[in-house]
Amino acid sequence: MRKILTILILFFFMGNLFAQSLTPDVVSYLRNSFQNTQSDVAIRNAVSNSNINDVAYNLDVANKQNHFFSIEVKSGSITNQNSSGRCWMFTSYNVFRPVVMAKFNIPDFEFSENYLYFWDLLEKSNTFLQRIITTANDDIYSREVYSLFSSPVGDGGAWNSFSNLIVKYGAVPHEIMPETFQSNNTGTLIRLLNEKLREDALIIRDMVKNNSADNLIQSKKMEMLKDVYRILVLSLGEPPSEFQWRYKDKDGVISDFKNYTPQSFWQDAVNANLDDYIMFIDDPNQPYYKLYVKQNDRNVNEGIDWTFVNIPTNDLKQFAIASLKGGDIMYFSCDVGKQLSKQNGTLDLNNYDYQSLFGVDFGMTRAQRMVAHQSGSTHGMALCGVDLDPASNPTQWKLENSWGATYGNNGFLTMTNDWFDQYFFRLVINKKYVNQKVLNVLSQTPNEIPFFYPAFCQDL
Repeated sequence: MRKILTILILFFFMGNLFAQSLTPDVVSYLRNSFQNTQSDVAIRNAVSNSNINDVAYNLDVANKQNHFFSIEVKSGSITNQNSSGRCWMFTSYNVFRPVVMAKFNIPDFEFSENYLYFWDLLEKSNTFLQRIITTANDDIYSREVYSLFSSPVGDGGAWNSFSNLIVKYGAVPHEIMPETFQSNNTGTLIRLLNEKLREDALIIRDMVKNNSADNLIQSKKMEMLKDVYRILVLSLGEPPSEFQWRYKDKDGVISDFKNYTPQSFWQDAVNANLDDYIMFIDDPNQPYYKLYVKQNDRNVNEGIDWTFVNIPTNDLKQFAIASLKGGDIMYFSCDVGKQLSKQNGTLDLNNYDYQSLFGVDFGMTRAQRMVAHQSGSTHGMALCGVDLDPASNPTQWKLENSWGATYGNNGFLTMTNDWFDQYFFRLVINKKYVNQKVLNVLSQTPNEIPFFYPAFCQDL
């Protein structure tokens, strides 16, 4: 009885403690909760003097992961986005590089990311200024206007960003418009563009509030875009409207020069209808097998917003396996920083044992992490392989990264099937690999998701 009474008093005392501020009594309680045992001292010495991931690295998993895949699609050499957030662009292009290599019988190929990056930043600048016009009478601290001023333009994007640009501007080979220092190191360029666009946005808001004529506002916007164009040309070079290109095939035969426009090159080298590709996500917080569209998530003003189908990951994996068996790489994005081991190039839920290190439980579910801003899509890579067990169940997946050939496993990452379940965010698959149930979803009227929905932050 006395023991029960003691427990009740303790619970009462703790309830009072946690209902108030950090008073001396509360601080004393917290101090007493830390026992400072010999083990605690050893852990504190290790954690306080080291990188936490180095201390939490799980030796039961380290270097035991194989990098073999029963099904994989070969691509070109590993690309490198360097110090930029253009992973979505590199990833999208990497989906189609094998097509170009097969078309021309060449051992390697890379598109010009710099070419598409130029148009992406110009289009984003125009879209930003146009949205400033349409929201000019809204309070500057409203959620939408606040969001616009927070990030006028940036490196981030998704599949629809790539699709919008390809449809409008086509593509060119890497050597036609190679990388520059600024395309490889985009921080200063983005900072200067945003400074100029914020300045311009305030001017436009004043013009609208002063009832300036629409044609004068649009004329002013064109003057502003001239400044943006100048900054981009000086930083990235001017994109070609026509070019000549030739190649050397695997047999050593050099082709004749051929004249192209960026649009005709895409049609000749790839000839893919981007409308045939479906973006998928698994969001447990939303009904499955529904079509969704994210508001105002496009780089091109007249382009398409980010539209996707929400389905369970296990269903989606079957489509992914079918795509790989059919020889098609896929656009894949995820929360790459979670349990990523640079040492062995793996994404494994057991790479780091933070729970044992700190003696604290970390127990959020996928759904909880998404709604609580704890997890979102941070990086895009190309899904290019899978390893199946004897029962044809996936055990691990191969990802082609764009962080250079020295990162991870020679530029690739190996993702366990369990990690896929927890931290996958977007997967784009050609509709020829999906079932009729998904095709029927595409005819639905999309449900709108607000642009600030936490699970849908942009790829970087």
